[in-house]
Amino acid sequence: MNLNNLIKLSGDASFRKFYRSDKSVIVFCQKEKKSNLLIYDSVNKLLIKNKIKAPKLLTQNYKKNFIEIEDLGDVSIYNKIKNKKINKLKYYKKIILLLCKLQKIKTKKIKTFNNTNYIIPKYSEDKLFKESELFLNWYVTKVIKKENQKMIKNKLKNIIQTLLKKIKNKNNIFVHRDFHVSNLMEYRKTIALIDNQDALYGNRAYDLASLIDDVRFKTPNSLKEKIFKYFLTQNKFINKKDFKNDFDVLSVLRNIKIIGIFTRLSSRDKKYYYLKLIPNAWKLIEYRVNNNAVFKDLKLLLDKNFSKKIRQKKWKK
Repeated sequence: MNLNNLIKLSGDASFRKFYRSDKSVIVFCQKEKKSNLLIYDSVNKLLIKNKIKAPKLLTQNYKKNFIEIEDLGDVSIYNKIKNKKINKLKYYKKIILLLCKLQKIKTKKIKTFNNTNYIIPKYSEDKLFKESELFLNWYVTKVIKKENQKMIKNKLKNIIQTLLKKIKNKNNIFVHRDFHVSNLMEYRKTIALIDNQDALYGNRAYDLASLIDDVRFKTPNSLKEKIFKYFLTQNKFINKKDFKNDFDVLSVLRNIKIIGIFTRLSSRDKKYYYLKLIPNAWKLIEYRVNNNAVFKDLKLLLDKNFSKKIRQKKWKK
């Protein structure tokens, strides 16, 4: 297949490259192609099986590093709601209903196109901790003086481990893991999910935190609270206090991870676009940390070592 004859589409943070043909999208990937092609399609298949719209596989040539999938168009929910005249809460309510449907999925095993079984992993405490280390290994080394790095890293590790121990609910819910408006597509009067390969079984609050505290799309705190409350109206069985605790902790840890990932994407992969989003991630962290006593130690450490100047830094390549 000659990719030069196709229209190249904007990509994501993965190693995948997307090309549009007349009636489909070609997904090409050479690096980490198991997760980016095989597992990617497997989770798509699982979602479709559970009546959630995702890109359907049309053909595959795994040996030649590509698959062909259904074209879901170019209209993301992000594209829709960035219009100031749009009723954002109305859209978010539709998204919450989709999230509730997603969280009812119980399937853990799916057959891949290579006729092997893929089992959705568990979002373990260890995995959450390792994700937070991305902040330590990429961002701290970038913005903190070398002589202070070891001390800050050790203190942050202890604080993060303590926060993880304070999470209340079980890891038994299907988690998309990157559930935000840029990964939701408006398609034939429904909402489709993309970028699905990282799904795990984890905490019910994780995807809601991804949606509400979205580093890519700024929303006022008043809207954040309305979305959160609407989710609770659809899940009246939830212990509200425990759920809010988990939401706050996971939101902060997720955005700490994101700062690390965005720094890595710039330093390792030369994807400089993500650097401009780091100040947004800091603001989301600040909002949660400043309004919950569970973050007392984290707040002290961050305020002491990561100045306003560092947090709002205008990055260069």
